[in-house]
Amino acid sequence: MDFKTLPAAGPFRLENVTVPACLLGKEGGLVRHAVTIDGGKLSDAPDVPVIDMGGAMVLPCFIDMHTHLDKGHIWPRSPNPDGSFMGALTTVAADREANWSAEDVRARMDFALRCAFAHGTRAIRTHIDSLAPQDAISWPVLAELRAKWAGRIALQGASLAGIDRADLNGDYARTADIVAEHGGVLGMVTYPVDGLKDRLRQLFQLAIARDLELDFHADESGDPNAATLRAIAEVALETGFARPITVGHCCSLAVQPEAEALDSLDLVARAGLNIVSLPMCNMYLQDRTPGCTPRWRGITLVHEMKARGINVSFASDNTRDPFYAYGDLDMLEVLREATRIAHLDHSDPDWINAFLTNPARACSLDAPSLAPGAPADLIILRARSWTEALARPQSDRIVLRAGRAIDRSLPDYAELDHLTRTP
Repeated sequence: MDFKTLPAAGPFRLENVTVPACLLGKEGGLVRHAVTIDGGKLSDAPDVPVIDMGGAMVLPCFIDMHTHLDKGHIWPRSPNPDGSFMGALTTVAADREANWSAEDVRARMDFALRCAFAHGTRAIRTHIDSLAPQDAISWPVLAELRAKWAGRIALQGASLAGIDRADLNGDYARTADIVAEHGGVLGMVTYPVDGLKDRLRQLFQLAIARDLELDFHADESGDPNAATLRAIAEVALETGFARPITVGHCCSLAVQPEAEALDSLDLVARAGLNIVSLPMCNMYLQDRTPGCTPRWRGITLVHEMKARGINVSFASDNTRDPFYAYGDLDMLEVLREATRIAHLDHSDPDWINAFLTNPARACSLDAPSLAPGAPADLIILRARSWTEALARPQSDRIVLRAGRAIDRSLPDYAELDHLTRTP
């Protein structure tokens, strides 16, 4: 199939394409299908021009539900000194204090959004560092960019602060007001601290009073005693919290005693929590010791979660910052690496939902669909099977938005030189 033969606009039918059966509501793996595009939407219109796609794979555009656009692309001016988690924390804190003006945050976030759009992402949730005074700087920028990108990327924001650093009765209550004002999600980083469950109850009450969803970073370490995911589930059940709750990372589950970890997952299932795994960033940071080969992958127990009916997703996380030196907000890369890192192959054939349907559910977004009436927002790969799709970067993919192929040119890193050049 010659990718250059696609028409500029519909109506037309892409015949003989390969799609995951689960996206058609069917059992099994990949199946052959036909997709008709008319008026920017998928259609069942008959008698339209037909293009034989030779088995090319077609997917709906992706949802990247856990990113850090406000940190992105600061590596050239603030690299992680040793690749460690603590190195990332201290380096980002220093960079934020020195550089994160509205202009700086806006330029880097917009650059990242252009990358994601070119790769085929239609929705992003970004965490926003929100300890005062940064909350008053970054949240208006997020609102500005959400309006600018409306119709191309649905942009959500979630606040971010450490559970022991946020004054839940003072500044962070004011932050929660800013989050509510900007239609955001209330977030927190949790780790073992004194009075954890009391702090969680306070946070839940802040969210309940403002009708906000919750999104946590939890247990991003190899410490088996880090078990705040369980505490989050317990408080969710105790409060009867009605809005969606998402928890990211949960790395320590993989190093806890089996019975303890699985018991926590049973509780997570009862509480209806959404879990998002960030395999690329966690492999970069976890179990990093100078002079030693890492002994574990840093990924959480995604197979065990899925077996319990827990809504599990994968996402990009950080991009070219001290928490992850690489990445480009390309969800196809996340799919490729997650498949290898988490052994998604030789498993259930519907793991693609963890990059499409599951994050849509977690973020209260319309689920991606290949049914008539859905937006014709599609990614077309020069691949007929998963091994073909994931063996190469698919840099020649076609991205359709409203049925039209977009310009996939990526922004030049040199655009950020004025921000990232060090003295």
